[in-house]
Order: sequence, then structure tokens, then C-alpha cells
Amino acid sequence: MVLVLSGVLVLVVFGCACVVWSRLGGPPWTRKVAAGTLAAGAVVRALGKNRGGGRGGDGGAE
Repeated sequence: MVLVLSGVLVLVVFGCACVVWSRLGGPPWTRKVAAGTLAAGAVVRALGKNRGGGRGGDGGAE
């Protein structure tokens, strides 16, 4: 489990670095990785909204 979480962390950090690098005029492959990273972030945000967020609420207890 630690290996999986470490791998996910490395991918997230790499994706964020590519987003910054592409904004600074990096090579073309950084734009592709940055686009994928931003798309994945949009999917995660959309999934979080569908779940109701869970923040500041009553935790779903009714």
C-alpha cells in the first residue's frame, strides 16, 4: 500500500512540475503531460462534487 501511495505521489508531483514547466515554455511533451494532469484534476473535482464534498456538512448522517 505504501508503494502504491508513493507512486501516486510521484505522479502528482511530476504532473504539477510539468504544468509549471509548460507555462514557462518547456518542451512540447510537457504541454501534453500538463493537459493530462489538468484533465485528471477536473475529473477528481467533478467526482468530489458528485459525492457532495463531505466538508463542513454533517458527514451524510440523516
